[in-house]
Amino acid sequence: MCRRRDIFASCTPRLSLLFVVIVLLAGFLGHARCADGNEGKTSPAAIPLVTALIYSQISNLTKVFHNDITQALGYCIKDVDADLNGAFNFTNLDFLNNCVRKTKDVPQRLCTAAEMKFYFSGFMERKSAEAQFLKPNRNCNLTSWVPGCEPGWACSAGSNVKVDMKNSKYMPDRTHDSQPCCEGFFCPRGLTCMIPCPLGSYCPLAKLNKTTGICDPYRYQLPAGKPNHTCGGADMWAGVTSSEEMFCSAGSYCPTTTKEVLCSQGHYCRQGSTAEKVCFKLSTCNPNTDTQNLHAYGVILIGALSFILFIFYNFSDQVIMTRYRRLAKSREAAARSARETAQARERWKSAKDVAKKRAMGLQQQLSRTFSRKTNGKQSDQFLPPKIPSDSTSQQSHKKEPGHLTKMLQSLDNDPENPEGFNMAIGDKNIKKQKVKPKQLHTRSQIFRYAYGQLEKEKAMEQKTQNMTFSGVISMATDTDVRSRPTIEVAFKDLTLTLKGKNKNLMRCVTGKLLPGRISAVMGPSGAGKTTFLSAVLGKATGCTISGSILINGRPDSIQCYKKIIGFVPQDDIVHGNLTVEENLRFSARCRLPADMPKPDKVLVVERVIESLGLQGVRDSLVGTVEQRGISGGQRKRVNVGLEMVMEPSLLILDEPTSGLDSSSSNLLLRALRREALEGVNISMVVHQPSYTLYKMFDDLILLAKGGLIVYHGPVKKVEEYFGSIGINVPERANPPDHLIDILEGIVKPGGGVTVQQLPVRWMLHKGYPVPNDMMQYLDQIASSSTGVNASASGASEQSFVGDSLQEKQEHMQHIFLSSSDLSNRVTAGVLRQYRYYLGRVVKQRLREAKIQAADYLILLLAGACLGTLSKVKGDTFGYRGYMYTVIAVSLLGKIAALRSFSLDKLQYWRESGSGMSTLACFLAKDTIDHFNTLIKPLVFLSMFFFFNNPRSTFLDNYIVLVCLVYCVTGMAYVFAIILEPSPAQLWCVLVPVVLTLVANQDEGDKIGSALANYCYPKWALEAFVIANAQRYSGVWLITRCGTLLQYGYSLHDWTPCLVYLLLCGVGSRLLAFLCLVTFGKK
Repeated sequence: MCRRRDIFASCTPRLSLLFVVIVLLAGFLGHARCADGNEGKTSPAAIPLVTALIYSQISNLTKVFHNDITQALGYCIKDVDADLNGAFNFTNLDFLNNCVRKTKDVPQRLCTAAEMKFYFSGFMERKSAEAQFLKPNRNCNLTSWVPGCEPGWACSAGSNVKVDMKNSKYMPDRTHDSQPCCEGFFCPRGLTCMIPCPLGSYCPLAKLNKTTGICDPYRYQLPAGKPNHTCGGADMWAGVTSSEEMFCSAGSYCPTTTKEVLCSQGHYCRQGSTAEKVCFKLSTCNPNTDTQNLHAYGVILIGALSFILFIFYNFSDQVIMTRYRRLAKSREAAARSARETAQARERWKSAKDVAKKRAMGLQQQLSRTFSRKTNGKQSDQFLPPKIPSDSTSQQSHKKEPGHLTKMLQSLDNDPENPEGFNMAIGDKNIKKQKVKPKQLHTRSQIFRYAYGQLEKEKAMEQKTQNMTFSGVISMATDTDVRSRPTIEVAFKDLTLTLKGKNKNLMRCVTGKLLPGRISAVMGPSGAGKTTFLSAVLGKATGCTISGSILINGRPDSIQCYKKIIGFVPQDDIVHGNLTVEENLRFSARCRLPADMPKPDKVLVVERVIESLGLQGVRDSLVGTVEQRGISGGQRKRVNVGLEMVMEPSLLILDEPTSGLDSSSSNLLLRALRREALEGVNISMVVHQPSYTLYKMFDDLILLAKGGLIVYHGPVKKVEEYFGSIGINVPERANPPDHLIDILEGIVKPGGGVTVQQLPVRWMLHKGYPVPNDMMQYLDQIASSSTGVNASASGASEQSFVGDSLQEKQEHMQHIFLSSSDLSNRVTAGVLRQYRYYLGRVVKQRLREAKIQAADYLILLLAGACLGTLSKVKGDTFGYRGYMYTVIAVSLLGKIAALRSFSLDKLQYWRESGSGMSTLACFLAKDTIDHFNTLIKPLVFLSMFFFFNNPRSTFLDNYIVLVCLVYCVTGMAYVFAIILEPSPAQLWCVLVPVVLTLVANQDEGDKIGSALANYCYPKWALEAFVIANAQRYSGVWLITRCGTLLQYGYSLHDWTPCLVYLLLCGVGSRLLAFLCLVTFGKK
């Protein structure tokens, strides 16, 4: 056996390599036939002709073996003609001419198809591009080892032997006339024939290095015991690792396989180049360099990106400011319209009332006067003076009546006509048509006089009082009360029990929440106040609910009215990176009726801002934990205002006054009082209200520990009821504080009453059934009181709590699973809400510019480090560098994408619970994230590409990175939605590393290889490597095929890999959306 040197393990050619060599060898058939029978003598004039015939045979045989090469090398050769021409399209045939002159019998020394098959069979059998031991063959074996069997040497088949180069089964005898291999050819060890070197290689004759005993530039030694043996030519063509000396060296180019030229200034020459390439402008290329310094382009790209982002940021800021000015103008226009309308309505109403009173008095006086037949002087003292009938008065009657005159005339004909409400303000004819007090006789004149007087009074008030913008809004909204649908909530025997535990959070709660009234829910800690409101809204989770809840007397689910129900959570869940007005306006635009005019929506927002006292901070950011914003009390009022702007019919508030001072609490209660005047059903949990606040409530729901009602009724009758059972509130004591102290056990009730009896006494007072486990308190009450209805205690068997489990399940399923909309409010559709969400997310991203800049800076550093440390190597086509790139970009892209849903998850749940579109929210966030999907690859490549200098194009790498970022962004959405921020970040770090390790499993691990096909890092790596590998041709052909075979890649899979990445991104987004909807409902 002949031993060959090792070559890089990753280069594993297939049987297809044999066909390449067959094409090369068979191309010399014509030359063999021309020289046959010439006894080794070729005239100089025939040399060019022989060379041309050999080259023509190579071109023709490429077509003959096209199908075989396509079938065997399809994974690494996309275009057979292009790749073979890149390897064997010799434009300069000097090496053939020199070989013909030197050996005289070149056709007799060229390898046939059988010999090339024998040479490459070792690579196929071991599936490796490493150096192989050739099996013994006909010419080189243990018994026959001629000098031509040594590396770099070849033998002739003899002048009398005809060699059929197309024969792939027969190996001819080559043992004659051993000579060194010609320049431009390589002669493998163990074979006695020659194979042409491919383009991009440098195959000169070797020279003996007497110091090392090696034939330079190759690495074989002279055979031992043969002092007359000299160095030959090249000995092998394989992968770049094992036969690097055959490749044209970096910094030089080889126009032919026998000539190597150093690169000149302004040019660069990569390893295996056949020509030098001109460096780009602005790049630097020193002599004898293999790469061009493209750092200037990276700096230019970074500068261009920074400039574009800076312009975009400032331009967007200007757009926002312009939009603010336009909104301010719309507010002013709406306020002006409201002011005019409000003034007209108010003055017309006052004028109508005064005129009616004056008319009635006038009628009575006239009746008395004419009945007594008094003289004119007596009647004139009670009546206004008559209108003089002169010519000027007649001319005035001929004038066209103004708006006010027409209005008064219409009212004279129809006193109940409401057209006066549409009168325009500022009528120029008001002063002209003004009648003096002495000229009033008719009813129309009386009306005109009364209205003129009111007009003068109003004008005087305007001079003395400054009408502010908020005052105008207040006046407009106070006079124009919009009717709302009312919601009455009745509940009977409402009981909540923890699942898996026999513990009641609330028991036998019966009562009503009436529209137009403010109900305060009070009680000691642990009494179930928040649980009670959550049960009414159907938001209680982890509990079993029994009892009945009726909405407007019907057993409908409360969720059917969610579009007109407002719920203010205890925590201030607002967007900290939006201003006060932006928070309120967004809620109003999405939740108010879609057909409501825009000015009316503006007025609603302005009314809420005015009523909550937020005028001074309307343009201030709410603030977050990291960024200081408005005060805590103002933030609490914004939290309430988010529900007030949607004009709810039922408003539930969980501790809205907690953290507020007395003045802010009074301001909030006054705002809620105005809502109640419009028919809104308001219920709120309150802790330790002041006496002033306490008196502002209409109803009180007082709960004891265990969720039992102690009192539910008007605030005015609280002291009366408790006084009737022997509990009196001391003087100068706040009634709710005293009662809560009793329920807490701090103060004894007195009068023989215990805290445990209070819920039972309320049940007896209202005639509700008493549960069985509370019957013991009846005897205590009976012994200490008189007049107790004994029949009430026996009604406990009829309690709703004793219903069968099946009935309760069916009833609750009917109540809580019904999802039809009964609110009769059509809010903005998905597309319009998508537009609203899009504008809001853009503002939030612009205000997070520093965070975005930090992300880009980290990407720049990562690209520079990876591009510098992981230079592209020809044996792996940059595999390691791309692997690190996939990990880094995946990690950084996922962590940045977490902010899209992790930071405002609570805000989303609040908005979705109120009926806002989940799809619009998700699509808006994803749409804005596409900006990062396009920009971040540019930022990373601006450093990585120009430091790494791969052979693939910038566009190829950019497309792969865009698909990769799109994929990992969708995966980050899933982690952000289903996990808390800290675990989500941990998973975003672990997943890219673990999946990349799985994607690099050896082929021997079947399970690992199967799993690798479903890992996104494998698709990204394959796309990167393929884009780079297809740029290697000529002498790199064996290296390319071997490397792609080792990794299991194919040049045809570049587009499918990108499609898989995009599909993974789409699938991840669908999963994230489903999780968003599911977790939102939960």
